[in-house]
Amino acid sequence: MKAEGAGKAQQRSRRVLSPVARRLWNIEVRGLDRLPADGPAILCPNHISFLDSAFLMLVAPRNISFVGKAEYMDSWKTKFLFPMMGMIPIDRSGGDKSQGALDVARRVLDRGELFGIFPEGTRSRDGFLYKGRTGAARLATAVGCPIFPVGIVGTDEIQPPDARAPKLFKSCTITIGRAVRPERYASEGEPHRVWRSMIDEVMFEIREMTGQTYRNVYAGSNSESEDVSLSQVAHVQDPTHPLPRMVGANSEGG
Repeated sequence: MKAEGAGKAQQRSRRVLSPVARRLWNIEVRGLDRLPADGPAILCPNHISFLDSAFLMLVAPRNISFVGKAEYMDSWKTKFLFPMMGMIPIDRSGGDKSQGALDVARRVLDRGELFGIFPEGTRSRDGFLYKGRTGAARLATAVGCPIFPVGIVGTDEIQPPDARAPKLFKSCTITIGRAVRPERYASEGEPHRVWRSMIDEVMFEIREMTGQTYRNVYAGSNSESEDVSLSQVAHVQDPTHPLPRMVGANSEGG
């Protein structure tokens, strides 16, 4: 059976390329000790540069299988390299077309490995943090594993969304946030509400780590949305359900 997800190629590349990357860029990493030494977990970073997944793979202590857009499979430059490095292609049109990638991700997690997915679904070209999609929460509840929000700052200065090559000797920061655990939401009952609540908490944690302005629409949407500032976020006081609610957030399953 063909291997699915990250394997020895990513492990070898990390050994070789991580020291090189740290010479070319100042990559500050915080919170790595929060990641479990073994067992399944999902990493959910914000997405501001092409380099986000590569840098996260290089600094992580374990292999990470990452979702990537299916269009990479159309180019001879990436169709073999990216899957070899652990990329799982996903059709971003959604529905049944994206389900295959989530099925592979489920198998990666069932093997006790790390899986990474950008909850915004695509890169933010304007620096805002957009509403998260619930795929990661669905996987976390199905497997019973934690989600770790990841806040990335500075990679958009190293390689902006439309730049052809990265700029050398610049700095970025990667911060692993506190775990969002599905068991905390078991009492919410209705699955779509559970998934939406979980991913809203993930996006709030990312916002806290990056300082980005949150917009309560999906990336690429034409809908207008109020920007959410820290002063507008109401914290839930119930310690059994410490989800910080965001203004305008709703409970649909998108």
